[in-house]
Amino acid sequence: MPLSFSAPTALEYFSSLVQSDEHFPLLEAAASIAQDEYPELDVQQVLGDVDQLLARLKRRLPADAAPLARLRALNQFFFHDLNFGGNVNDYYDPDNSYLNAVLRTRRGIPISLAVLWMELAQGLDLQARGVGFPGHFMLKVTLPKGQVVIDPFTGRSLSREDLSERLEPYKRSNGLVGDYDVPLGLYLQPAAPREIIGRMLRNLKEIHQSQEDWQRAIAVQNRLIALFPEAWGEHRDRGLAHAGQGNVALAVFDLETYLQHAEDALDIDVISERVLRLRRAES
Repeated sequence: MPLSFSAPTALEYFSSLVQSDEHFPLLEAAASIAQDEYPELDVQQVLGDVDQLLARLKRRLPADAAPLARLRALNQFFFHDLNFGGNVNDYYDPDNSYLNAVLRTRRGIPISLAVLWMELAQGLDLQARGVGFPGHFMLKVTLPKGQVVIDPFTGRSLSREDLSERLEPYKRSNGLVGDYDVPLGLYLQPAAPREIIGRMLRNLKEIHQSQEDWQRAIAVQNRLIALFPEAWGEHRDRGLAHAGQGNVALAVFDLETYLQHAEDALDIDVISERVLRLRRAES
């Protein structure tokens, strides 16, 4: 009897990519997010397109170029010659999070632009990392004479004063002033690849929730749960999205999973009441 193989679903493919932190393929995982919106997308083609950009960039540089020269060449190529930058006209367009679309339009949000920029930086052997700065993803490059922090939305290098100024509203709103203040360096810690993908997905989650687009929200929640299986709040949010979509049995399953694990959560009574109402509607 001949063996038959079925291609993995987009979610199965994503899940296989994010199994381990040891060799986490950031660019491939980020590119695969778009398969929910673009089912025919060839992720390997996206990776190939980035490889072609890197090859073009490398041809501009002598083999012995110093790190600072490599960084300047990268920024000139990415932000000026190719004109990558922030989508200021439609910041909340989901396409800003899909790397295939960002490569096509050259417009994105800080984190999607950063993922592409980092791949090119690593191809030039630059020590570049993403930074989960509050409210705005950043890039950090370690050079022989110090660090450079770059805003991927604009390509600007930011001074300590710039960064402190950007932090002020966040610190005030969270009570991180006076005795509770913390050093700037704590906000500039590198983000792990898993955290970067999580932040990309949560950006999409916010967009779909705000539009009550439950079908797309559920697809994003499925990926978040594959990424963070024990993030019980994501199970709750998927349950609420299922309820919005009218999938009562799936909603109850997810919400009860949340209630079983989130023992000290502040919304237990609210979610318990929601489960009761869903069960009544089902019967």
